[in-house]
Amino acid sequence: MSLKIPKLTVVGAGPGDIDLITLKAIKAIESADVVLYDALINEVLLEYASSRAELIFVGKRKGCYAFQQEQINELIVSKAKSFGHVVRLKGGDPFVFGRGAEEIDYARQFGLETQVVPGITSAIAAPAYQGIPLTKRHVSESFWVITGTTKNHQLSLDVTLAAKSTATIVILMGMSKLEEIVRIFSEENRQETPIAIVQNGTTSNEKVGIGTMETIRDIVERKGLANPAVIVIGDVVKERAVLTSIYKEVNAIG
Repeated sequence: MSLKIPKLTVVGAGPGDIDLITLKAIKAIESADVVLYDALINEVLLEYASSRAELIFVGKRKGCYAFQQEQINELIVSKAKSFGHVVRLKGGDPFVFGRGAEEIDYARQFGLETQVVPGITSAIAAPAYQGIPLTKRHVSESFWVITGTTKNHQLSLDVTLAAKSTATIVILMGMSKLEEIVRIFSEENRQETPIAIVQNGTTSNEKVGIGTMETIRDIVERKGLANPAVIVIGDVVKERAVLTSIYKEVNAIG
């Protein structure tokens, strides 16, 4: 029996729509001996795995961890040394708040070959599916992508800095901090700043709420919006209405 080389490929599964995964990611899944996958991936993607591959859920659901991060790191190494190619399948892009770099750093200590396959992050895809451009001439020249929950479970201080700018702000994992986000913008006299919240972006059960800092809490309550969601803040949110009307006009003509 030929010995397989211990290898880790950290793969971005994209934001939810199965068609938004890359060809390279599919090839990695197909060649995997073991797939360790997270809660936010579309599990239909697991059908690309070989019937001989071992599929292991290591994600988090409703506050419960199947594995702690340290255990996942150890599992990657042990499975790679025992079976060969381990694919670590993560939602979105593994290098955007996905701990992909941490897992690669750990695996390299034990001599594993490592590779990363980028994925489409929900920070870009969720707004795009709602017709919200993160940048647009004369509206926004840049954008911030910020975590809503840091390692110590606090809102990132970068939100306060971003609120002083004219940039588009995208906050991931921030629904539990919405009250604090609204307060920060209110302190900057930005109560009328447009804000959109996209839940389950790019999927069939996508939900969206659009308002201003002054109205968004009522909208969230009325629509029952919750995690997983992407928060988009800035004048680009107003561009959604323009793009939607153009889309309807084109379809009407067609």
